[in-house]
Amino acid sequence: MHKQFICLNGEMLPAGEPSLYHNNRAFCYGDALFETIHANGTSLQFFLEHYNRLSEGMQTLRMDHTIPGNDTLEADLVRLLNKNHLYKGVRIRLSVFRNTGGFYSPQDNSVSYMAETIPLEHDHYTLNRKGLKTEVFKRLSKQADMLSNLKTANSLLYIHAGIFKSEQGLDDCFIINTEERLIEAISSNLFIIKDKTLYTPPLDEGCVAGIMRGQIIRIAGNEGVECVEAPVTEEDLLTADECFLTNAISGIRWVLAFRNKRFYNKTSRLLTASLNREQFGI
Repeated sequence: MHKQFICLNGEMLPAGEPSLYHNNRAFCYGDALFETIHANGTSLQFFLEHYNRLSEGMQTLRMDHTIPGNDTLEADLVRLLNKNHLYKGVRIRLSVFRNTGGFYSPQDNSVSYMAETIPLEHDHYTLNRKGLKTEVFKRLSKQADMLSNLKTANSLLYIHAGIFKSEQGLDDCFIINTEERLIEAISSNLFIIKDKTLYTPPLDEGCVAGIMRGQIIRIAGNEGVECVEAPVTEEDLLTADECFLTNAISGIRWVLAFRNKRFYNKTSRLLTASLNREQFGI
Protein backbone atom coordinates (compact mmCIF):
# COMPACT_ATOMS: atom_id res chain seq x y z
CA MET A 1 0.00 0.00 0.00
CA HIS A 2 1.18 3.52 -0.77
CA LYS A 3 2.48 5.68 2.07
CA GLN A 4 -0.42 7.63 3.50
CA PHE A 5 -0.61 11.34 4.30
CA ILE A 6 -2.81 13.74 6.22
CA CYS A 7 -3.49 17.38 5.35
CA LEU A 8 -2.73 19.93 8.09
CA ASN A 9 -3.56 23.51 7.11
CA GLY A 10 -2.92 22.64 3.47
CA GLU A 11 0.40 20.87 4.07
CA MET A 12 0.71 17.15 3.31
CA LEU A 13 2.32 15.31 6.23
CA PRO A 14 3.08 11.58 6.69
CA ALA A 15 0.14 9.95 8.48
CA GLY A 16 2.35 7.80 10.70
CA GLU A 17 4.33 10.66 12.21
CA PRO A 18 3.37 13.06 15.05
CA SER A 19 1.68 16.22 13.80
CA LEU A 20 -0.16 17.70 16.82
CA TYR A 21 1.12 18.81 20.21
CA HIS A 22 -0.01 17.46 23.58
CA ASN A 23 -1.74 20.76 24.42
CA ASN A 24 -3.95 20.73 21.33
CA ARG A 25 -7.34 22.10 22.39
CA ALA A 26 -9.26 19.31 20.66
CA PHE A 27 -7.42 16.81 22.88
CA CYS A 28 -7.51 18.88 26.09
CA TYR A 29 -11.04 20.33 25.90
CA GLY A 30 -12.87 18.81 22.95
CA ASP A 31 -12.70 22.29 21.41
CA ALA A 32 -13.26 21.13 17.85
CA LEU A 33 -15.77 20.37 15.12
CA PHE A 34 -15.56 17.69 12.46
CA GLU A 35 -17.16 16.62 9.21
CA THR A 36 -17.18 13.14 7.70
CA ILE A 37 -17.38 13.41 3.92
CA HIS A 38 -18.02 10.69 1.34
CA ALA A 39 -15.74 10.73 -1.71
CA ASN A 40 -15.78 8.67 -4.88
CA GLY A 41 -12.73 9.06 -7.06
CA THR A 42 -11.92 12.73 -6.67
CA SER A 43 -15.58 13.74 -6.37
CA LEU A 44 -16.72 14.81 -2.89
CA GLN A 45 -20.41 14.23 -2.25
CA PHE A 46 -22.33 17.23 -0.83
CA PHE A 47 -19.11 19.12 -0.08
CA LEU A 48 -20.74 22.57 -0.10
CA GLU A 49 -23.34 21.40 2.41
CA HIS A 50 -20.56 20.08 4.65
CA TYR A 51 -18.62 23.32 4.31
CA ASN A 52 -21.67 25.44 5.15
CA ARG A 53 -22.49 23.31 8.22
CA LEU A 54 -18.88 23.57 9.36
CA SER A 55 -18.93 27.35 8.91
CA GLU A 56 -22.17 27.68 10.87
CA GLY A 57 -20.76 25.49 13.64
CA MET A 58 -17.62 27.61 13.83
CA GLN A 59 -19.76 30.70 14.21
CA THR A 60 -21.76 29.05 17.00
CA LEU A 61 -18.55 28.08 18.83
CA ARG A 62 -17.13 31.62 18.36
CA MET A 63 -14.24 30.40 16.22
CA ASP A 64 -12.63 32.77 13.73
CA HIS A 65 -13.41 31.66 10.20
CA THR A 66 -9.77 31.39 9.16
CA ILE A 67 -10.03 28.18 7.14
CA PRO A 68 -9.79 28.50 3.33
CA GLY A 69 -12.82 29.20 1.19
CA ASN A 70 -14.86 26.22 0.04
CA ASP A 71 -13.16 25.96 -3.39
CA THR A 72 -9.65 26.04 -1.90
CA LEU A 73 -10.49 23.60 0.87
CA GLU A 74 -12.14 21.19 -1.56
CA ALA A 75 -9.02 21.38 -3.75
CA ASP A 76 -6.88 20.53 -0.68
CA LEU A 77 -9.00 17.45 -0.01
CA VAL A 78 -8.84 16.31 -3.62
CA ARG A 79 -5.06 16.81 -3.50
CA LEU A 80 -4.97 14.60 -0.39
CA LEU A 81 -6.95 11.86 -2.17
CA ASN A 82 -4.49 11.96 -5.06
CA LYS A 83 -1.51 11.97 -2.69
CA ASN A 84 -2.87 8.84 -1.00
CA HIS A 85 -3.72 7.17 -4.33
CA LEU A 86 -7.36 6.77 -3.30
CA TYR A 87 -9.65 6.77 -6.32
CA LYS A 88 -12.66 4.77 -5.15
CA GLY A 89 -14.93 5.05 -2.10
CA VAL A 90 -13.29 7.06 0.69
CA ARG A 91 -14.29 8.48 4.06
CA ILE A 92 -12.70 11.87 4.71
CA ARG A 93 -12.64 13.19 8.26
CA LEU A 94 -12.14 16.95 8.30
CA SER A 95 -11.50 18.43 11.76
CA VAL A 96 -11.32 22.10 12.75
CA PHE A 97 -9.91 22.97 16.17
CA ARG A 98 -9.19 26.17 18.02
CA ASN A 99 -5.48 26.85 18.18
CA THR A 100 -3.40 26.16 21.28
CA GLY A 101 -3.41 28.69 24.10
CA GLY A 102 -5.29 29.33 27.32
CA PHE A 103 -7.23 26.93 29.49
CA TYR A 104 -11.03 26.93 29.40
CA SER A 105 -10.78 30.53 28.16
CA PRO A 106 -8.84 30.47 24.86
CA GLN A 107 -6.17 33.05 24.18
CA ASP A 108 -7.70 33.71 20.78
CA ASN A 109 -10.24 32.13 18.43
CA SER A 110 -8.01 31.29 15.47
CA VAL A 111 -8.27 27.73 14.15
CA SER A 112 -6.42 25.03 12.26
CA TYR A 113 -7.81 22.21 10.16
CA MET A 114 -6.74 18.63 9.54
CA ALA A 115 -8.03 16.01 7.12
CA GLU A 116 -7.45 12.26 7.01
CA THR A 117 -8.70 9.57 4.63
CA ILE A 118 -10.00 6.04 5.19
CA PRO A 119 -10.90 3.72 2.25
CA LEU A 120 -14.47 2.42 2.18
CA GLU A 121 -15.67 -1.05 1.28
CA HIS A 122 -18.13 0.33 -1.29
CA ASP A 123 -17.73 3.11 -3.86
CA HIS A 124 -21.40 4.09 -3.81
CA TYR A 125 -24.19 4.15 -1.22
CA THR A 126 -24.97 0.50 -0.60
CA LEU A 127 -28.01 -0.58 1.40
CA ASN A 128 -27.18 -3.16 4.05
CA ARG A 129 -28.34 -6.66 3.10
CA LYS A 130 -28.99 -7.66 6.71
CA GLY A 131 -31.27 -5.32 8.63
CA LEU A 132 -30.04 -3.76 11.87
CA LYS A 133 -31.00 -4.97 15.33
CA THR A 134 -31.63 -2.03 17.68
CA GLU A 135 -32.64 -0.89 21.15
CA VAL A 136 -32.93 2.40 23.04
CA PHE A 137 -29.94 3.64 25.05
CA LYS A 138 -31.32 5.14 28.27
CA ARG A 139 -28.32 5.54 30.57
CA LEU A 140 -27.69 9.06 29.28
CA SER A 141 -29.87 11.61 27.48
CA LYS A 142 -29.05 14.52 25.20
CA GLN A 143 -29.97 18.09 26.03
CA ALA A 144 -31.49 20.09 23.19
CA ASP A 145 -29.53 23.36 23.09
CA MET A 146 -27.34 25.50 20.81
CA LEU A 147 -24.68 22.76 20.65
CA SER A 148 -26.86 19.70 20.10
CA ASN A 149 -27.07 20.02 16.30
CA LEU A 150 -23.27 20.27 15.93
CA LYS A 151 -20.71 17.51 15.31
CA THR A 152 -18.18 18.35 18.02
CA ALA A 153 -15.18 16.47 19.39
CA ASN A 154 -17.12 15.83 22.61
CA SER A 155 -18.61 12.43 21.81
CA LEU A 156 -18.84 10.85 25.26
CA LEU A 157 -22.59 10.22 25.01
CA TYR A 158 -22.13 8.36 21.71
CA ILE A 159 -19.16 6.44 23.09
CA HIS A 160 -21.26 5.20 26.01
CA ALA A 161 -24.04 4.29 23.59
CA GLY A 162 -21.48 2.39 21.50
CA ILE A 163 -20.33 0.44 24.57
CA PHE A 164 -23.97 -0.40 25.37
CA LYS A 165 -24.52 -1.54 21.78
CA SER A 166 -21.53 -3.88 21.94
CA GLU A 167 -22.47 -5.26 25.35
CA GLN A 168 -26.01 -6.02 24.17
CA GLY A 169 -24.98 -7.56 20.84
CA LEU A 170 -26.81 -4.86 18.86
CA ASP A 171 -26.04 -3.24 15.51
CA ASP A 172 -27.01 0.25 16.69
CA CYS A 173 -29.08 2.00 19.34
CA PHE A 174 -31.26 5.06 19.63
CA ILE A 175 -30.33 8.17 21.58
CA ILE A 176 -33.02 9.94 23.62
CA ASN A 177 -33.39 13.58 24.60
CA THR A 178 -34.27 14.80 28.09
CA GLU A 179 -37.96 14.31 27.28
CA GLU A 180 -37.19 10.61 26.60
CA ARG A 181 -38.07 10.90 22.91
CA LEU A 182 -35.97 9.20 20.24
CA ILE A 183 -33.83 11.69 18.33
CA GLU A 184 -31.05 9.81 16.49
CA ALA A 185 -28.73 6.78 16.57
CA ILE A 186 -25.04 6.58 17.46
CA SER A 187 -23.78 8.16 14.24
CA SER A 188 -26.95 8.59 12.22
CA ASN A 189 -30.24 10.41 11.95
CA LEU A 190 -33.50 8.53 12.44
CA PHE A 191 -36.43 8.09 10.02
CA ILE A 192 -39.58 6.02 10.32
CA ILE A 193 -42.38 5.26 7.85
CA LYS A 194 -45.88 5.14 9.26
CA ASP A 195 -49.08 5.09 7.16
CA LYS A 196 -47.01 5.88 4.02
CA THR A 197 -45.62 9.07 5.59
CA LEU A 198 -41.94 9.57 6.41
CA TYR A 199 -41.16 11.05 9.84
CA THR A 200 -37.90 12.33 11.30
CA PRO A 201 -37.25 14.23 14.56
CA PRO A 202 -36.93 18.01 14.08
CA LEU A 203 -33.64 19.70 14.92
CA ASP A 204 -35.09 21.34 18.02
CA GLU A 205 -35.45 17.86 19.54
CA GLY A 206 -31.64 17.78 19.83
CA CYS A 207 -30.45 15.61 16.92
CA VAL A 208 -27.37 16.38 14.85
CA ALA A 209 -28.14 18.43 11.74
CA GLY A 210 -27.06 15.59 9.45
CA ILE A 211 -26.09 16.33 5.86
CA MET A 212 -27.70 13.11 4.62
CA ARG A 213 -30.79 13.86 6.73
CA GLY A 214 -31.39 16.98 4.67
CA GLN A 215 -30.75 15.16 1.40
CA ILE A 216 -33.18 12.35 2.24
CA ILE A 217 -35.92 14.85 3.13
CA ARG A 218 -35.36 16.48 -0.27
CA ILE A 219 -35.11 13.24 -2.26
CA ALA A 220 -38.18 11.78 -0.55
CA GLY A 221 -40.16 14.79 -1.76
CA ASN A 222 -38.87 14.22 -5.30
CA GLU A 223 -40.08 10.61 -5.07
CA GLY A 224 -43.53 11.66 -3.89
CA VAL A 225 -43.00 10.51 -0.30
CA GLU A 226 -44.38 13.01 2.20
CA CYS A 227 -41.86 13.80 4.95
CA VAL A 228 -42.87 15.35 8.27
CA GLU A 229 -40.46 16.61 10.92
CA ALA A 230 -42.10 15.58 14.19
CA PRO A 231 -41.07 14.13 17.58
CA VAL A 232 -40.67 10.34 17.62
CA THR A 233 -41.51 8.17 20.64
CA GLU A 234 -40.95 4.50 21.37
CA GLU A 235 -44.63 3.96 20.69
CA ASP A 236 -44.24 5.55 17.26
CA LEU A 237 -41.37 3.20 16.52
CA LEU A 238 -43.32 0.15 17.68
CA THR A 239 -46.22 1.03 15.37
CA ALA A 240 -44.09 2.04 12.36
CA ASP A 241 -43.91 0.05 9.12
CA GLU A 242 -40.27 0.91 8.38
CA CYS A 243 -37.29 2.42 10.14
CA PHE A 244 -33.94 3.49 8.72
CA LEU A 245 -30.85 5.47 9.70
CA THR A 246 -28.91 7.96 7.58
CA ASN A 247 -25.44 9.49 7.53
CA ALA A 248 -23.10 11.00 4.97
CA ILE A 249 -20.88 7.93 4.67
CA SER A 250 -23.35 5.02 4.57
CA GLY A 251 -26.28 6.83 3.00
CA ILE A 252 -29.16 4.71 4.32
CA ARG A 253 -29.10 1.67 6.63
CA TRP A 254 -32.41 -0.08 7.23
CA VAL A 255 -33.50 -1.39 10.61
CA LEU A 256 -34.95 -4.88 10.79
CA ALA A 257 -35.67 -5.24 14.49
CA PHE A 258 -36.52 -3.18 17.55
CA ARG A 259 -37.22 -5.62 20.39
CA ASN A 260 -39.93 -7.92 18.99
CA LYS A 261 -40.96 -5.49 16.25
CA ARG A 262 -39.91 -6.24 12.66
CA PHE A 263 -39.69 -3.70 9.83
CA TYR A 264 -39.73 -3.71 6.01
CA ASN A 265 -37.24 -1.86 3.77
CA LYS A 266 -39.27 -0.80 0.71
CA THR A 267 -38.69 2.94 1.23
CA SER A 268 -35.02 2.43 2.10
CA ARG A 269 -34.48 0.67 -1.22
CA LEU A 270 -36.39 3.34 -3.15
CA LEU A 271 -34.45 6.25 -1.61
CA THR A 272 -31.05 4.52 -1.88
CA ALA A 273 -31.63 3.91 -5.59
CA SER A 274 -32.66 7.53 -6.07
CA LEU A 275 -29.62 8.79 -4.13
CA ASN A 276 -27.23 6.72 -6.26
CA ARG A 277 -28.86 7.82 -9.51
CA GLU A 278 -28.49 11.45 -8.50
CA GLN A 279 -24.91 11.29 -7.22
CA PHE A 280 -23.31 8.60 -9.39
CA GLY A 281 -25.60 8.13 -12.37
CA ILE A 282 -26.25 4.46 -11.57
